[in-house]
Amino acid sequence: MLQTDRPTDSVFAQAAKLRGILESAVPAIISIDSQGAIESVNPATERLFGYCAAELVGQNVKVLMPEPTRAEHDGYLGNYLSTGAKKVIGLGREVTGRRKNGATFPLHLSVSEFAAEGRRYFTGMIYDLSDRRHVEEALRESERRLAQAQKMEAVGQLTGGIAHDFNNLLLVIAGNLEMLESRVEGFEAKSLLKEAQDAAALGSQLTDQLLTFSRQRHLDPHTIRLNELAVGIADMLRRTLGEHIVLATSLARDLWETRADPGQFQSAIVNMAVNARDAMPNGGKLIIETRNFLFEADHLDFLPELKPGDYVQLSISDTGTGMAPEVRDRAFEPFFTTKEKGRGTGLGLAMVYGFVRQSGGHVTIYSEVGHGTTINLYFPRACGASAAQPAGRTMSDNADSQARETVLVVEDDERVRRLTAKRLKMIGYEVIEAIDGPKALEVLNRGDKVDLVFTDLVMPGGLSGREVATQARTIRPGVKVLLTSGYSEELVHGDELQRERLRVLRKPYRQADLAFALREVLGESAE
Repeated sequence: MLQTDRPTDSVFAQAAKLRGILESAVPAIISIDSQGAIESVNPATERLFGYCAAELVGQNVKVLMPEPTRAEHDGYLGNYLSTGAKKVIGLGREVTGRRKNGATFPLHLSVSEFAAEGRRYFTGMIYDLSDRRHVEEALRESERRLAQAQKMEAVGQLTGGIAHDFNNLLLVIAGNLEMLESRVEGFEAKSLLKEAQDAAALGSQLTDQLLTFSRQRHLDPHTIRLNELAVGIADMLRRTLGEHIVLATSLARDLWETRADPGQFQSAIVNMAVNARDAMPNGGKLIIETRNFLFEADHLDFLPELKPGDYVQLSISDTGTGMAPEVRDRAFEPFFTTKEKGRGTGLGLAMVYGFVRQSGGHVTIYSEVGHGTTINLYFPRACGASAAQPAGRTMSDNADSQARETVLVVEDDERVRRLTAKRLKMIGYEVIEAIDGPKALEVLNRGDKVDLVFTDLVMPGGLSGREVATQARTIRPGVKVLLTSGYSEELVHGDELQRERLRVLRKPYRQADLAFALREVLGESAE
């Protein structure tokens, strides 16, 4: 009896050992039969795809594939069984998987074949490549930012040297012209002298702008109240921009003070306003906005040039033509301009960039072709500033005890979408992701549980966030919607959005602001 039992015990021991290996394995492991039906899955498969084992066993394995791979799978498997032509089996390759919530992700799949009791089976071993892709994308973005920063630094050093040399030349020219002034007689000769002096003065202004860009110009910083400065400059701009430009302000109450050169600050606002005017040849709206900005570590992905702390933010927004990405990336370079010859030197935004950086702050541009541009200036809060900090959200930054709902995140920027999904999950929400409006509507039409649609206002794909909101409410009456945008709040909070009961959360936002806005919208009663 003992001799006959030992082989059986050995089989049981081997089966238990194999079961232990499968349950503890890091990669997902799936076995299917020759018809593609799933025979078994390990716990890693459940975690990776979001299904429990009972939901998968017996299903065709193509349930884990997006289109068009899903439609092609049965044909590929049948072709292999009849001809032996391999595409994945025994080779391994990178493909795309589909989770239960509809989200797709990159994976590496290797498949082996085995026979048992006269039947053919296949085992797939699956590795999630999302983290590797994210690291690669982050590395590429960091390299791009570093290259851009190094280029701006090199251009700044070169520009500063040239400006100093030109200032010396202009000093000699202007000085000699001044000495000649008392010796020149006759109207025509004096007119020529005056023209030369005016040209030298203009050259001096240009070199001043170059020095500002290269952060080598002497600044005279004072503690300033930005709201008062913005109101004063807005009155002047209304008289100079023209009747076809509507100028509005949205100024934060209890705005913190900052330290900067008031004259350079005014010049910066004028430069940005003139650029905005030129981008609206047929008229439009220009917004000057201020707000307090608490920069925290979770914003570092978007503003790595700033250190965490308190900042005063000034935004200039327009409804103009917007900038293509390749133009936006060069907007601060000296002498770069898209204006026709004779209409600009290409130094306006370069001067703004240098002034803000020399003041310890940073500048960003948010722009979409056909939708306008917002330029954000961040200045450090003045030490010992007397303005009171606005009351913070009472809700925890990291959790919401009421969060049980499912949020559909619609965002075309993969980095932003990934961060948003992570934040929502930390708060406690279930998350479904969509890369654009049409994909979001697919999710809604498919019948997945969605309590709130959180969508960017401006997206590619033919549907804006507002259009997504309108169609979402038609498909799912009662679904809640929250919009988000990098544009000025005044610019996107139009009367139409208010009539449609659509709220906008301004980028960048804190996690506490996100949690607060979601809870407010989810708590609103349906019409």
